Amino acid sequence: MHGGHDHGHASKAGQHRGRLVGALLLTTGYMVAEVVGGLITGSLALLADAAHMLTDAGGLALALIAIRFAERDPTPQKTYGYLRAEILAALANATVLLLLTAFILYEAYRRFVDPPEILGWPMLLVASVGLVVNLISMKLLAAGSSESINVKGAYFEVFADMLGSVGVIIAAIIVMTTGWTLADPIIGAAIGLFIVPRTWRLLMQAVHILLEGVPSEIDLVRLSDALKELSDVRAVHDLHVWTITSGMDSLCCHLVVDDMADAKRILRAARTMLHTEFSLDHVTIQIEDEELRAEEPVLKV
Repeated sequence: MHGGHDHGHASKAGQHRGRLVGALLLTTGYMVAEVVGGLITGSLALLADAAHMLTDAGGLALALIAIRFAERDPTPQKTYGYLRAEILAALANATVLLLLTAFILYEAYRRFVDPPEILGWPMLLVASVGLVVNLISMKLLAAGSSESINVKGAYFEVFADMLGSVGVIIAAIIVMTTGWTLADPIIGAAIGLFIVPRTWRLLMQAVHILLEGVPSEIDLVRLSDALKELSDVRAVHDLHVWTITSGMDSLCCHLVVDDMADAKRILRAARTMLHTEFSLDHVTIQIEDEELRAEEPVLKV
């Protein structure tokens, strides 16, 4: 006997489509201005920030594409539809940003060896506009960042850009007031390094989901014990909990019971407990007695 729910779930990111579109338009428009400004002023910090803006724009575009895919109906071949597209987009996002950081560090090294001339005032003006744009984008994405790994990835990138804009402003002020142009590659490298830990965590979170690891908020030992404590449940096996996409965790398991006549009552009790104590609603539970358990094939992984 199995207990479950339908698969008609939508990605949490889809609820924030309008905010993602707004942030994408802001980011793309400013990125163009920042690239032009970086080339005119000769500032690596500004170009590093522009590079991050490029990944922001790409990440936001990927998030929107992933939402579109996630809304497609399941098929006999893809029974969950394209819900995992969100996780793949987050993975691509983090990978690109880490590669770009490596390039920025290489460019910073080149500028230490041969410092170029830098124009402070235009650099300060462009960075100040960027700070305002990033703060607006962060405000747009803040609500969705706690609900969707995809929106979370986009939010982190915009947050990194906000810090990047602050760094560029500081570098511009130093260059204008002291003439010390090495401040620019130093801050450019710092902008790259600062976001590495956050980006790495996002990458690891996406990989964990793709490997169908247990969600971080679920204590599997406590969950297993809670199932065993249900009345007339003798044993629990083949217990798996995994994330399909943000906001959608699934569970499957086998419960060994004393009397199959109690299966309906036990199944209801298990569903209720999983919902109230672990917020798990997408569950598949097989009820069996010792005889059926003994007949199951032993799978060697």
